[in-house]
Amino acid sequence: MMALIDDLLPVFTFRERHALRIRAPGGAIVQCVSRYRARHDPLVRLAIAMREKPARLLGLSQRRALDLDDFTPLGRVGDREVAMGLIGAFWRLDYGLLDIASRSDFMACQRRDVCRLVMSFAVEPAYAGHSLLVTETRVFCPTPAMRQRFAPYWYLIRPVSGLIRRRMLAAIRKQAEHQVR
Repeated sequence: MMALIDDLLPVFTFRERHALRIRAPGGAIVQCVSRYRARHDPLVRLAIAMREKPARLLGLSQRRALDLDDFTPLGRVGDREVAMGLIGAFWRLDYGLLDIASRSDFMACQRRDVCRLVMSFAVEPAYAGHSLLVTETRVFCPTPAMRQRFAPYWYLIRPVSGLIRRRMLAAIRKQAEHQVR
């Protein structure tokens, strides 16, 4: 069976993947994924605030801090997988985000001056009451010029992005395991 992320963004330029074993069933885990918000984690909140500070200081952004609410839901496969996406010029101080209302808007975007990003959470059975939660982020840069614009940003933010993903997984694990006790 094809993973949802493979259907949404089969060709990608950059990829990041993290996984964590959780002592809970898929339904509980996916429910916790849908409730997770970066603003609940002080370290993640700080990292996002630092990323966004230049745009705020220069008056380029008055929006609230980026969080999962800003992602467009792109699909869900039962208690197994959920995916969300963004389209933007992520290296710009204000992220250069486009408004996308639906999966079909995301899939139909053919603009060559922005990148498409999908973040998915997939639950795989592990062993005796455990599941493996895998989060994967893929970014598609439609042209070599966009790849050149995005690459320095990606390599700069990737360590912090990895920390954020690992903290997300840990928070989801804590909540899911507490929920099934």
